[in-house]
Amino acid sequence: MENGAARTAPAVIVAIDGPSGTGKSSTSRAVAAQLGLSYLDTGAQYRAITWWMVSNGIDVTDASAIAAAAEKPEIISGTDPSAPTISVDGTDVAGPIRTQEVTAKVSAVSAVPEVRARITELQRSLAASAENGIVVEGRDIGTTVLPDADLKVFLTASPQARAARRSGELKGADINATREALIKRDAADSSRKTSPLAKADDAVEVDTSDLTLQQVIECVVTLVEEKRAAK
Repeated sequence: MENGAARTAPAVIVAIDGPSGTGKSSTSRAVAAQLGLSYLDTGAQYRAITWWMVSNGIDVTDASAIAAAAEKPEIISGTDPSAPTISVDGTDVAGPIRTQEVTAKVSAVSAVPEVRARITELQRSLAASAENGIVVEGRDIGTTVLPDADLKVFLTASPQARAARRSGELKGADINATREALIKRDAADSSRKTSPLAKADDAVEVDTSDLTLQQVIECVVTLVEEKRAAK
């Protein structure tokens, strides 16, 4: 890269993992925007491939059917933190991938090794091509996708705090039902054989239960800036 000398800060790759409802997406986007980094929501990619499977009549309880179709959809992720986009075969799916139907099925589709291999490859190529660096959020980024990331952060929060946040996002959702659904999703994601939700040994754990979103963002920005300074 000829313009290396002109760059004000070295590129940093930041992995942010954790279960849903910990403030992962909001934090990751804000940190990327504040520091001029690209941003990738890997959960959206798994939702996108799940949406494609559902839309194309693939039986999501049949792992072999999912595996056979894993290479078919073309998934494109836009990595601008101020306006992240995701499309499948040229169709904008940012809205459709957030439906209850996709949410209910994404764990099953994500557990199929061929799906993880396909999406992991996409994620690595996006990270490698991010000139200024990137914030990648998910569940297995620090452990599997980008084990050599410059900074790994693992966000946690109590099930109650996570359910309260998620219910707020889901407008009027029953907090107890939401908490049960989150715990069930955690169990599915933590126990799957391929790339389970797990904290990397060298990750910095941040418990967000009693922190405001702004405090979490400030904490992670500070961690990234320390890594940049040390590079």
